[in-house]
Amino acid sequence: MSDRLVELLKCFSLKARVFQTGPLCHSASFDQVAGVGYIHVLQSGRLQVRSQAHAALQFDEPVLFLYMNPTTHHLTPQGPDVEMVCASFEFGAGLNNPLARALPDVVVIRLADIPALERALALLFIEAGDHHCGQQAILDRMMEVIIVLVLRDLMDQHRLQFGLLAGLADDRLARAITAMHAEPAREWSLEALAETANMSRARFANRFREVVGTTPGAYLGEWRLTVAQSLLRQGKPVQYVADVVGYGSASALSRSFRAHVGRSPREWLKRDQKSTG
Repeated sequence: MSDRLVELLKCFSLKARVFQTGPLCHSASFDQVAGVGYIHVLQSGRLQVRSQAHAALQFDEPVLFLYMNPTTHHLTPQGPDVEMVCASFEFGAGLNNPLARALPDVVVIRLADIPALERALALLFIEAGDHHCGQQAILDRMMEVIIVLVLRDLMDQHRLQFGLLAGLADDRLARAITAMHAEPAREWSLEALAETANMSRARFANRFREVVGTTPGAYLGEWRLTVAQSLLRQGKPVQYVADVVGYGSASALSRSFRAHVGRSPREWLKRDQKSTG
């Protein structure tokens, strides 16, 4: 099967910043910040996690938990031996990232359940315990790798039953979704997508809505606008963007932008630059 994450990772820039390594001696609170997610890895000890977004969580074994969307939460060590690595991250901040919409408020995975991460986490813990030149840069890059491995694990182990990653975990739906990701400008018909998925038209449409939560046509439209936003942020001209994502003209792209975003591409970009600058 082709790489199911490659186009998403091309479109959305993943940047992590590790800010906690080692003992967590006191309670820590993390406020909701637009475009910022958090990933925490509990290496040892007992920890309580509270948030209005979910019921209180109590951990007494190594575990990884991730907030893809901005979420206020509080960590409280339940003893003196809590060892953690924590990071904030941005994953296409300001863009309509379908991964963010696809994940629950918090993703929790026991480290014992993710053997594919064992080597990466072992290296992370070793690096976190040392103090060498370039440590911050290495930790940040390693955490970005771990986030991608978590996303891969969610698909490979079918941990989610609904949303984009659930769709990408379905071999047949994944063929159609990755095709849309790779060729947003193509005039995809329902018949062509169903054929790509090796399914009948009706079965594909029903299965797509059931798993992904929207119609194939609606998803394609949202993906085109997301790619357009990413390209505009890179400084690409509106006409070029319109051609890449399958609109016949810059004016057609502008009409779609206004209908879905509430602003023209240039107005959106100006506002985005102010918010991210």
